[in-house]
Amino acid sequence: MAYLIDGNNLMGQVDSYFKFDPSSRHQLIARLLLFQKATKTRVFLIFDGKPPGDVHYLKLNPKFIVLFPELGQSADELIEEMLNQKKDRRYFKVISSDREVREIARAKGASSISCQEFWKELKQILRNTRKELELIKNNEDSSPLEISLWDELFSRK
Repeated sequence: MAYLIDGNNLMGQVDSYFKFDPSSRHQLIARLLLFQKATKTRVFLIFDGKPPGDVHYLKLNPKFIVLFPELGQSADELIEEMLNQKKDRRYFKVISSDREVREIARAKGASSISCQEFWKELKQILRNTRKELELIKNNEDSSPLEISLWDELFSRK
């Protein structure tokens, strides 16, 4: 599964003041990176507006790419363009609260959900991942050094 995410649309669902806080993009990216690692999926995050610097394509890891549309193009148009380039669109899930974008995705054979639905899914996956990490952290085995120290301590008595 690969996710095509309308970044500004999702940020609007998460934080209505995101336009005033430049760190909102970084916070969203951090959450989505955790999501991507937990689900082992591909993520294409598309933001409207001017990219940082002149880079329209940021590859954060092999399966996570942040995209910015060219001048005069919208994120919605870039999502449609990306879907047009793909052969098997059933592999893609489009995340947007824009009905038109979701209808285009469905017409092309991709699935789609609203940003609100995805946000609930994202929070649940991050919550579950955090619980799993806590369980792993608590089940650490003793190192050979620790075992020898304990063995030495108990053999003294």
